[in-house]
Amino acid sequence: MGHGGPDAPATQAAPAVPAAPDIDDAGGLRAALSGLTTRGRSFFAAGIAAAVCAYVLGQSDLLRVGLLLAVLPLICVGVLYRTRYRVAAGRQLSPSRVPAGSEARVRLRMDNVSRGPTGLLMLQDHVPYVLGPRPRFVLDRVESGGRREVSYRVRSDLRGRYPLGPLQLRLSDPFGMCELTRSFSAYDTLTVIPRTEPLPAVRLAGEAAGYGEGRNRSQALAGEDDVIPRGYRHGDDLRRVHWRSTARYGELMVRREETPQRARCTVLLDTRRVGFQGAGPDSAFEWAVSGAASALVHMLERGFAVRLLTDTGSSVPGEGADGFAGATQGSADSAGLMMDTLAIVDHSDGAGLSRAYDVLRGSTEGLLLAFFGDLDEEQAAIAARMRQRSGAAVAFVLDSSGWAQGAPGHAGDAERVEKRLRQLREAGWTALLVPAGTALADLWHQAARNRVESTVTGGSNGFSGGWS
Repeated sequence: MGHGGPDAPATQAAPAVPAAPDIDDAGGLRAALSGLTTRGRSFFAAGIAAAVCAYVLGQSDLLRVGLLLAVLPLICVGVLYRTRYRVAAGRQLSPSRVPAGSEARVRLRMDNVSRGPTGLLMLQDHVPYVLGPRPRFVLDRVESGGRREVSYRVRSDLRGRYPLGPLQLRLSDPFGMCELTRSFSAYDTLTVIPRTEPLPAVRLAGEAAGYGEGRNRSQALAGEDDVIPRGYRHGDDLRRVHWRSTARYGELMVRREETPQRARCTVLLDTRRVGFQGAGPDSAFEWAVSGAASALVHMLERGFAVRLLTDTGSSVPGEGADGFAGATQGSADSAGLMMDTLAIVDHSDGAGLSRAYDVLRGSTEGLLLAFFGDLDEEQAAIAARMRQRSGAAVAFVLDSSGWAQGAPGHAGDAERVEKRLRQLREAGWTALLVPAGTALADLWHQAARNRVESTVTGGSNGFSGGWS
């Protein structure tokens, strides 16, 4: 057992069961006596009681029965204590990262590396209660050099990282008088990531560098006075010589090369504790986390360089320029790192969005997708200023009071939320209210329609760009 991946299960050898040779005999014997089951203790107590009664009443036959009842559990303890098994165990997770509500299969492997066969073995794997009941298996007999494999399934509706293990091996005698338990030390980790939903590949009106399919062509400038074509420099490829310009200018000229550049997208997740009410899989905060995960996966599939930003100012993956996923970093690795972060993200104690604004203020333009909780006037003003450094900005605002009540809030709450939305729209955001239970795909379509209408009507929050 260990932290091996699903394709290469790790193994761990166990010491002799029930006791290793270098363990103190007195301590091991005391541990063996402590392993007496209820049946074994009952037999022993009945034997002592029968022996006392036989002594008082002078009944020798009753004394023999009492001695038999008392000695039988002790014999089982001694036999079990002297038994020596050496076994190795392994665990395999398939897969090791699953969305909330999905199942993962756990395979356990037990190898008998001792010279003789084992007796009755009972396996028990420790799992958190949110993953289901604790699995137990019984192995009748494992021959020398033999192997046994068992499996079970785990499932959780709550995202997080859950340890699996350690695996416990329980040895019992045929009469059930004594049970000894030994535990392996290693464990594995199951990561339950947020649910994601597929999003439509919508495109807003217009085109702009850095949007669309997530790639554009960027000219590699060498200086402010660089022109097309430019003068030859030492080391330039002669195949790029532009002969017409060479003849025109009287010196060797080369074509300025173009390099592909990935468009950028920042997914901002508001985790402020004061911005969300309620808890559980159907809460507003869990919807925001799931929405951020869906947006990240969608934008990575569209070829964008993506980063995850929270209100605390922390950025994931944090590599490359401005914390975006580097061009050499695979989309799968980037998605996995951000999903692992979202699997364990929790409410922050901070009350503001100023740290996230500071990060966005120092970065270059790109698409900004934000998932906000409740916004007061101050936080709405900070969010409005975030739009200044982005090429396009879409905000999904959750009225958590309505989510907690399962219905829209009071008229005063609705007016307050609409005022915040209007404040964001005036700053250039495409701001959408997220009612309880709304699918993100529907809001995604709505955002595209709103952008098209804004571009056609020439609204103040329009922009010249597209995103998909």
